[in-house]
Order: sequence, then C-alpha cells, then structure tokens
Amino acid sequence: MSTYDIRRLTTIDEMPLMQQVEEAVWQMSPIPVHQLYTTVNHGGLILGAFDGDQIIAFSYGFPGFNGEKTYLCSHMLGILPDYQQAGLGEEMKYEQARHASDMGYDMMTWTFDPLQSMNAYLNLTKLGARGAHYKINHYGAMNDRLNQGLETDRIVIEWHFNDDEPLAQPDISNLQALVDVQNNQPKTRLDRFNDKHDAFTVPIPRDFHQIKTDDLDLAKEWRHATRPAFEMLFKNGYEARVAVPDQANQLTYYYFKKE
Repeated sequence: MSTYDIRRLTTIDEMPLMQQVEEAVWQMSPIPVHQLYTTVNHGGLILGAFDGDQIIAFSYGFPGFNGEKTYLCSHMLGILPDYQQAGLGEEMKYEQARHASDMGYDMMTWTFDPLQSMNAYLNLTKLGARGAHYKINHYGAMNDRLNQGLETDRIVIEWHFNDDEPLAQPDISNLQALVDVQNNQPKTRLDRFNDKHDAFTVPIPRDFHQIKTDDLDLAKEWRHATRPAFEMLFKNGYEARVAVPDQANQLTYYYFKKE
C-alpha cells in the first residue's frame, strides 16, 4: 500500500497545486488554470500525490482520438526531485489506469525521451507497456531544464492496461545491437539489421541527464546515433518491449521484438 495519498484533482481551487509541481520540476510556465479545469470537466484526468498536506507529484491526461478509438493521452507526470526513484511514478501510473478504466478508457498513450533509461524501465519493464512509434524532434525546441539544447525525439507509448503485462526479462546476450558503444562513444550499426530476425537491442546510457550536463556534444552524438536504429526497428514492425539494465557498463538495453 502506498504511503502517500493519491487522489483526483477536480475543483478549480486545486488546479494551482499541479502548477506548483510543474514549476519545480521543469522550471517552465505552467499550464493555465482555466485549461486544466476545462480538461477535467471534459474527459480528462488529473491526479495529485500528497505527503501529508504537501503535493509531491501529479499526472495529467486528456482525451485522445486516433480516427478509430478514444483513449487517455497521459501527457505529463511530474514528481518533486526528493520523491523520485522511490516507485512513486509506477504507483501514479497504476492509479491513473484504474481511474481511466472507470471512465471507460482501455488504453493510455504518452511520449518519453528514448535516452532516459529510468523512464524506459518504468514504461516497458515495470508497466509492460509498448513502445509503438518514434517521432523525430517531436516538440521542436524546448527551453525547460530537462530538454534545453537537444532535439526532442520521442517514443510513443501505448499501454492497453487491461491486457498488457510485463514480459519476463529476456536473454539479450546473443542478440544483435544496432548501436555499438566504446568509451561511451556510440556508433550506429544498421548493417546488422535483418528483418528476418525476431529481436534486436539498442543500448542507451544509464544516466543521460549527467551526460547532457557534462558534455552536450556527446549527448547530441547519442541522439543522432540511436535515432536511425530506433527508426529502422519501428518502421519494420518491431516494438520496444523491455528495458534491460547493464550496470557493469552503465548502459540500458532496449529489447525490440517483432510484432
């Protein structure tokens, strides 16, 4: 059971609570109160997590439609730094799925930076969601603390939360990696791709945020080296299913399976 109180935010007086976490996490101008309030009154869902009376995290979602079905677009999940890496993100996602199911949704979708290993591990390994699409520079230039200076490539997650379950940790030792890494320098290896193979891997750094802080040029190299590998796999019918940590080499490997 969670040690925190996770509940829906529904009144106009509660909307500034979400804004507090937005500003603390991203140092960006928050979504206007009137927009948030309109969202929760038209099929959207905002959850807040509280430590006593203090809001420490939120999730924000609104209705989406792809031409065939409606779903919950889970656009933002923000957690105050002191509460990160403690399993709260997973709790928030499952609570979001529970409410979404009660509202009539059976799928959630969201995006994340494919070089952020913690997010990959949560989305794929813990939740069992699927990396379904790849978007190049999806949001254009962003000037918040986490994205400034880097193209905003994103993986689109699809989570059929009533059906999808986490996969068992796969043995990736004999799979081809479409990126080589030597001395933390990535090199694209599309010559290894053959669509007759059922699975491939793509390595990313364990701590991309630190690389970006220390060496922005190296961070850009990682973006440009992994992008063709991700593109090749997604366009040939593979999905990202698991993120496999390699602590010895400070890497995390995506496990891609043909669907």
